[in-house]
Order: sequence, then structure tokens, then C-alpha cells
Amino acid sequence: MEHSKTDPAGGNPSPPTVPNPPAITRRSLIGSGLAALFGAPFAKSLSGADGGLAGGGSAGRPAAPYVHRGLRQDDEIVLGVSAAFSGPSRGLGTELYRGSMAYFNELNENGGVNGRRIVMKLLDDGYQPDPCVANTIELMQDERVFLLFNYVGTPTVTRALPVLKTFRDQQVFLFFPFTGAEPQREPPYDEFAFNLRASYRQETAGLVDNFVNIGRRRVAVFYQNDAYGRSGWAGVREALARHGETIAGEATYTRGTQFSASMREQVNILLDRSPDAVICIGAYQACGAFARDAVDLGLHIPVANVSFVGSENMLQLLQEGRPDPNSHTRWLVNSQVVPSYADTSLPAVQEYGELMERYDPRPPDDVERITPNEPYETFPQSFVSLEGFVNAKLIAEIIRRMGDDPQRSGIEEAVFNVRNYDLGVGERVSFGPNRRQGLQRVYYTVVEGDRFVPLTDWEASFGMP
Repeated sequence: MEHSKTDPAGGNPSPPTVPNPPAITRRSLIGSGLAALFGAPFAKSLSGADGGLAGGGSAGRPAAPYVHRGLRQDDEIVLGVSAAFSGPSRGLGTELYRGSMAYFNELNENGGVNGRRIVMKLLDDGYQPDPCVANTIELMQDERVFLLFNYVGTPTVTRALPVLKTFRDQQVFLFFPFTGAEPQREPPYDEFAFNLRASYRQETAGLVDNFVNIGRRRVAVFYQNDAYGRSGWAGVREALARHGETIAGEATYTRGTQFSASMREQVNILLDRSPDAVICIGAYQACGAFARDAVDLGLHIPVANVSFVGSENMLQLLQEGRPDPNSHTRWLVNSQVVPSYADTSLPAVQEYGELMERYDPRPPDDVERITPNEPYETFPQSFVSLEGFVNAKLIAEIIRRMGDDPQRSGIEEAVFNVRNYDLGVGERVSFGPNRRQGLQRVYYTVVEGDRFVPLTDWEASFGMP
């Protein structure tokens, strides 16, 4: 059981739209097998729950039907969210939500955006593709949300994208998904999504470059055996190729693996390849288990994780109940796509800290979870909730630029007008028809005490003996 405190490309025109697509419900989609149709471009099979599908309400007042051509309400803008609020990755969806709510609470208490409150309609997908596809159709057809927001994960997002393409006449866009994968950044699906965070290619390239620069050229990969893991694996391979190297070894695990599982087999596979470093592409439970078993089996080399891992959730698992809390964290190095939440010299980070303390958003209690009755203890601050905060801050600015009568037909124009915008994170945000990713910077962190802090000297921390 989990214990926790917690380059973009322009799009090409897509094929003509099928007129008047039939109404499909979330449950009938899975029951009829149409989920496999939407998932076909990305995987050979679907893996997810057939029953116990998510339902739930909005954060704040329940979402009511839109009026005025089905595109808005008079006093609310409703954002549709399908994310992991249950299961072994529930910390990611929960913390991303909490960070966004810290900003939206403050915004709504001060009049909202052009007089409208921003609320989120939440559905749980448990980080599984089938429920995410069904949730996306429900949010679009039944809830008629204004846009989609804060989705979590590559295997879920890559299945939702074909839904957006199929119903493209509804002009529903996905904003700021918590994934750095390529499908929503490249044709044919990039035109339906806007990204804020840096990509996994950028994260893995930075990790590889830094390892090679300190003489650690034999880089292995531990990855989740799905679209997410393969995306990161491809990024590592491409980055190593630029240095004339290949992946030194690889091992996989199945999505949904818990921290209690043994990763000794995977560690031994990599030990046989004598790597200088390992880059992990996974979620916090499995990556925590790998880091634990790597130390226990004597694989004393840097173990890197990309931002999706959920640094605080993983660190809690590794440190909780141990006489020496840092016995399994000495070799960790995690890349991040937002700055340190301790860097209060940045205006957005200072605002984030103040609003997280003021509101302390709780995990949503009005979501019907795929896996119920899983306790979750929140973190005061985390990299994931900071990302949710800046996501909320930017989406509010985009909606503000749409004026008093926001319509979906005006979303792209509003986004493309965001140029050189100071979000308060030390890097300005720009979008355009051929630039659908707002931020590019990657940060690197190591464990100091009970938190991840900025890594300032790669050679001193991880140089070859």
C-alpha cells in the first residue's frame, strides 16, 4: 500500500471530419470495444479496467449544461479533467489538482476571469487508457466542458488524442497534459493539444549529455512497458546516438506495479551490462522499488528519473520508516520541468507557496474513484503541485485574453497571442502555430535531507571514481 505525504512542431491538416459523429457514452464506448479503435495508433492492446468506471463532480459547484451555442455558462468556465485520482499513481493526479486549485481558489474569490469562476469537472481514470478514452467522451459530449486540462500520463493522453481528432468539429483542445511524450507534439495530433512543460526528449537529452560530460557513457534504461516508457527510451537512444553511444542495457516493468514489488530481476539484468548510469522512465512506485533494490544489490551508480515520476511521492516511499532515511537516495538525480519550489526569488514560486499555505487544497472528495478507499496524505509543496499551479495560472491568462464572450472558436487565437509572456518562473512563455509548447527549460535535482534540491555540480556529485 502506498504511503505518501506527499521540438514542438507545427501541425498538418488532418483528414476531413466525419459529419455529425454519433453520440457515444463513456460506458458504451468501452462496452462496444470502440476504445480499441481510438487506441490503435499507439499500442497493440488496451490494458485497463472494464468496470468501476469513474464518475464524479466538479471542484466547486457541480457543472451545469452550457448555454449559448453549447460553449459557455454565464458564470462559470468548466475545465474537464481525466486523471489518476486512484491507483498506484494517484499522487500525480491529486497533487497536480491541488496546485491548480490553490490558484483557482484565489482567482475565484477575487471575481474569477472576466466575472466567471473557473471550476474543474473531475473524472478518475486510474492512469489507465480505457477509462480515459471514455472520460474524454463524457466530458466532451455529456458535460460539454469548455476545454480539457491537466490530463496525467502518456498511455492515457495518447488514447484521448484520436477522440479529439474524431470530434474535431467541436473544437475541444487539451491543455497542459502532465506528460512530455511526443504524440501531442507531432502530427497528426499536435493541432489538438497545447503543452506547457518541456518534453521527455529534452529531459532525457539533458540527462544523457550531463552523464557523458562526466565520463558516464554507458547509460542503461529502466522503463515502463507502454507508450510512456517507449517515448523516454527513444529519447535516451537518440541522445546517446549523438555521442556515438548506444543504450548499455534495458529492463522493463508493467504499468501499475507497486512499491512492494521486487525489482531484483530488473536490477540484475542491468548489473550484467555494467552501466555507468541508469535513466528511469516510470512512475514513483515502480521507480522507487528499482532505486531501493539497486542499492541493496550493489548497483551504486546514478539512478535518474524524469519529471513524471513524482519526486516527493517516490522519496517518501524510500525514506519512510528507515533508520537511515538516505540509505537509498544517495544516487538519485531527478530532472524537473519547473524550478525548485524553494526558490522564492521567482514571483510565481513565491505566490505558489503563499497560496498553497493559505488554501491547503484537499484531495477531491467528490470523485467516484476506480479504486476506492485508498488514503492519501498530501504534501505541503511539491514539483507536481507547482506544475499544476503554473498550468492554472497560464490557462486563466489565456481565458482572460478571450474577453467577455469566450468561445471555443477563439481559443487558438488567444493562445497564439501569448508571446514572451512572463509567467514568473524565470522563463518567458511563447506560443504560435508552429510552437505548441510554452516552456523549454529542464532542471536537475538531488536529495538533500527530506527533499530534492537543485543539483549544482554534476562532477562533484556523480563523477567517475
